[in-house]
Amino acid sequence: MTRHFLTFEDLSREELLLVFKRAAFLKAERAAGRYLHRHLEGRAVGMIFNKHSTRTRVSFECGINELGGRAVVLSEGQTQMSRGEPVSHTARVLSRYLAALVIRTYSQDLLVELASRGSIPIVNALTDEGHPCQVMTDIFTALERFPGLPLESLKVAWVGDGHNMANSWIEAAGCFGFALKLACPEGFEPDPRGLAKARTRNPAVVLTHDPAEAVRGALAVNTDVWASMGQEAELDRREKAFRSFIVDSALMAQADPRAIFMHCLPAHPGEEVTEEVLESPASAIFDEAENRLHVQKALLEFLIPPL
Repeated sequence: MTRHFLTFEDLSREELLLVFKRAAFLKAERAAGRYLHRHLEGRAVGMIFNKHSTRTRVSFECGINELGGRAVVLSEGQTQMSRGEPVSHTARVLSRYLAALVIRTYSQDLLVELASRGSIPIVNALTDEGHPCQVMTDIFTALERFPGLPLESLKVAWVGDGHNMANSWIEAAGCFGFALKLACPEGFEPDPRGLAKARTRNPAVVLTHDPAEAVRGALAVNTDVWASMGQEAELDRREKAFRSFIVDSALMAQADPRAIFMHCLPAHPGEEVTEEVLESPASAIFDEAENRLHVQKALLEFLIPPL
């Protein structure tokens, strides 16, 4: 059976933990200058980017290369889908060429259709509804920073927009059972269906409109830009709504003294987070960026069957 990673629900908790374990191994191997595991030798992985990308593209492309494979990179405008070819046709054609397809786009429905019509793994590299690869990496990074901490004991705060990152954090908390408090401005809350579903599995998923309440006692404090790709026209309205949702030193002081700060990047210093916090010893932003490579390599190994 073909496996996909469109949301956290596509893999079991045990399988996700195996991905973390494998990512740690691959990271140590790479640090030692060894690239012994060529799982994708002689195979190609497609990547379609309909949104701008730095970390996602480079980390996936490097990871595919390091696993012995070749990345075939496209934008949707370079495919016949942009000229009206049915997604079902594209899915079946690409399945005959590629070992997997990584896609960064707007619509989650496009990924779902590609997965249902094709016969290769589809990986969600970001949609408007979720960013599971980033949240997998963030959890991996938090576990690195707090060695020996049971995952269920992690306390995570989300401050800002209830968008794709928040949705994936909610899915992850429902899966792993850690405490998650989200502080979002009124009118910018996450998908209530996903929130309700996660809370049936984990009542420690809490939504508030108070950043201090969300951050209090947290081990990991997260935020993101006020206007994501495609929302630039809303920036003025969002700046007013998010004015009291800035992660600064005073807000970080409400967290656990050991707390780390996390951001998927790119950041806008002086908006959602201060430069002081970004450059503080608590900041894990560049560890997160690096760890995208290791977690995604482990994920590709898991999803793509060996020849």
